[in-house]
Amino acid sequence: MSIAATPAPSSPPAGSQTLARGLRALEILGDAPRPLSITELADALGVHRSNAYRLLRTLEEHRFALRDDAGMIRLGPRMAALARGVAPGLTTAATPEITRLAQDTGMTAFLTVLDGDDIITIASAEPMGVPAAVSRRTGDRHSWRKGAPGHAIEASLSAAERATLLGEVTPTPESLAAIERGYALSTSEVMDGVFAVAVPLRVGREAPASIAVVHFNAPGSIESIVAHLQQTAERVARNYR
Repeated sequence: MSIAATPAPSSPPAGSQTLARGLRALEILGDAPRPLSITELADALGVHRSNAYRLLRTLEEHRFALRDDAGMIRLGPRMAALARGVAPGLTTAATPEITRLAQDTGMTAFLTVLDGDDIITIASAEPMGVPAAVSRRTGDRHSWRKGAPGHAIEASLSAAERATLLGEVTPTPESLAAIERGYALSTSEVMDGVFAVAVPLRVGREAPASIAVVHFNAPGSIESIVAHLQQTAERVARNYR
């Protein structure tokens, strides 16, 4: 796996540079499809292995990163605790409904919000009693241009919101299709071989959001899945405080 290195800013204060590298390391670990070696992390950061080790030790001390017995690095449990602080009212309202949705559909269900140029997962649930399920971690993020959640969120935006939040005047074809259908679809846009369905969720003053399900195969009845998604969105909106 090749991860592009991030060029270091020109002559930043030492403390700022260390913080920036630490934050970038967390982003790299969060985006990686598997745990990384110290060499891979150092290469992605564009630093020497010794610098990467020092950074990793600090992240480990605060439980933001963990190493397994083979020395491979992944995000630590502290990241999940931080993620729960993102839109806590929305997360509290959505979590039981996302869990119910996963069981009702047999698909991994999750809640996402728009965060700058990215779509970030803030709650997720996998169904129990199924042979296999797609893993969707809290904190996972990807471009708003990819995947059903991003298309659903864009479809919910007014022209003014699209220009302000996305810097775009012209809606994408995917969002126009989502507006026409009332839901968004995607296949292999974020993960190869993964199918997704999403509906928008707008509540209170929270960031534009969506509720989605993903699976390795398209369901036999899209209409049934969409009905579950829309009912879930309605319940979350009612539960929101």
